[in-house]
Amino acid sequence: MSEPAKSFKVAEVPASWRLASGDLPDVNVWLALSYAAHQFHARATAYWQEACTSNTPLWFCRSTMLALVRLLAQPKVMGADVLSLPSAMAVYQQWLSTPAVALLPEPLGLEAHVQGLLGADTAPLPNRLWTDAWLAATAEAAGLRMVTFDPDFERFNLSRLQVLA
Repeated sequence: MSEPAKSFKVAEVPASWRLASGDLPDVNVWLALSYAAHQFHARATAYWQEACTSNTPLWFCRSTMLALVRLLAQPKVMGADVLSLPSAMAVYQQWLSTPAVALLPEPLGLEAHVQGLLGADTAPLPNRLWTDAWLAATAEAAGLRMVTFDPDFERFNLSRLQVLA
């Protein structure tokens, strides 16, 4: 195999580059959208309709993807409506086949945002909020609006946050 010509160079991405616009819904929003019997399904559906009307892209990250599949296959969450793992994955794949939804690659600068959020509090962050900190940092690093039912996200002082009420 021959070497590439010396005149070719891989472009560097500037630190200010943002991957995309749109929203990063928390898993609680994805679950409510996916499960009609969920207590917040109506509010999640209203949010979905608003996002579609305004052409707002919605993003999964690997964390929300895994959490949705796990929760849909969890008997304690879904009760009699629990799905098998292949069926739960099919729900996720169905979301990805929707033009308004995509999987977000890990954004540039994510580690720095995580460290900033974890070090921002004077008191240590409770273990139950570590995944929330990761999601908040993902939204910040990608320039996305975090959308959730969980008011705990307000503690992260995100530049763009919508807590669905």
